[in-house]
Amino acid sequence: MSNEKPSGLQVRREVMGDAFVDRALGNATAFSQPLQDFVNEHAWGGVWNREGLDRRTRSLITISALTALKCNQEIKGHIRGALNNGCTVEEIRETLLHCAVYAGVPAAIDAFRAAQEVLDEMQKA
Repeated sequence: MSNEKPSGLQVRREVMGDAFVDRALGNATAFSQPLQDFVNEHAWGGVWNREGLDRRTRSLITISALTALKCNQEIKGHIRGALNNGCTVEEIRETLLHCAVYAGVPAAIDAFRAAQEVLDEMQKA
């Protein structure tokens, strides 16, 4: 049995889903492809592949950081990722409520809106 870790691209697909990753890679241009390569290698291959935190925990931390940074488009993808990683809707809601105190109510309101869009889309599917 190999101790080899999965590639960053494999981890990204496992967390975010093939459709999300295919869309991100398909939209890459000659200008933006180096960023996609960087994200696959360093975020997904380096940080998400580390031991010490499970993927559920990493997802909730990521949602928290993205809320604080007001990165609603990224939050949407990571809401899906958190659900793929086994987080519950309740855990996501509690994470966003917690962010209201530490990242600010306006940031949390926007994050709730982004999360609701994803949850509504997923419910329709």
